[in-house]
Amino acid sequence: MVLLWSVYQPHDMFTWWMEALPGLIALPLLGFFYLKHRPTGLISLLILIHCCILFVGAKYTYAEVPLFDWISSLFDWQRNNYDKLGHFAQGFIPAMLCREVLLRNEVLKPSGWCGFLCCCFALALSAFYELIEWWVAAATGDSAEAFLGTQGYVWDTQSDMLMALIGAICAMVSLSKLHNQQLAALNKI
Repeated sequence: MVLLWSVYQPHDMFTWWMEALPGLIALPLLGFFYLKHRPTGLISLLILIHCCILFVGAKYTYAEVPLFDWISSLFDWQRNNYDKLGHFAQGFIPAMLCREVLLRNEVLKPSGWCGFLCCCFALALSAFYELIEWWVAAATGDSAEAFLGTQGYVWDTQSDMLMALIGAICAMVSLSKLHNQQLAALNKI
């Protein structure tokens, strides 16, 4: 439903495609892998939440999400920080997805090393996404401004990666125990 709402009269269609593409790729992949290796309910829910964040950002552009305009004025922020929520999720959800893949394939056991490597993966993914933003901006010029969403903030790229790292660390700290329980339940099936 969020996808259909998002694609209906978006702020601009080029930006919509750029912002929604990761979610548009993730949903069919989730469906494909669900048939082969049923993910935990936690991972399925997190991917769905991340897709919703992507589709809302695609609808308005990350710099112009109305709720975050209101929050910005409430807290007297200089910018709309919806993109920071998106980058937090860009660390949080991929870190948990990486954890599921590593543990389900018995590459690692639940440990500090698993959490560390999942955070490294999320940070690498975030850095790669920032490179993609740069490539799109270089290739398309001014039409990439809404996609970049820097809003004049000179440290936007670095703060985006920091938010992804914070998201990954928060995921490992807050959800590892629940994730272990769900993985154990799947192994009993």
